[in-house]
Amino acid sequence: MRTNRSMPRSPVIPELVYPDVGDAVAWLCDAFGFVERWTAGDHRAQLAVGEGAVVVMAGDGGGRRTPESGTLTHGVMVRVEDVDSHHARAKRRGARILDAPTDFPYGERQYNAEDLAGHRWTFSQTIADVAPEDWGGQSGQRS
Repeated sequence: MRTNRSMPRSPVIPELVYPDVGDAVAWLCDAFGFVERWTAGDHRAQLAVGEGAVVVMAGDGGGRRTPESGTLTHGVMVRVEDVDSHHARAKRRGARILDAPTDFPYGERQYNAEDLAGHRWTFSQTIADVAPEDWGGQSGQRS
């Protein structure tokens, strides 16, 4: 798998929604010893957990809402080698495609799908090695 400074090497990355991303980052780093990898404004951050990562995000869009709303509060990100082939297979096999494969400035090509139980999945292929500062993010202590 290609490397990208904006993504960890881990193939699975949980995405968790919090009412306040900054408060969540501070608490998770303090309480669990996570380390900030990067932030994107006040709506998204990636924290290092050993060799893996957790994405902390605001409850805005993508069907993800804050825990208070009583709806979806998480997603799972999976890194794949070929997102277009993965997307085609998922679509053929009945996954509900929420967003078609799209290139993003942070060096990833991604699509979003929903499984048979309504769980949200993001599948991501690295297409470039991009520093967070190059797409408007900010590197943390560990990048």
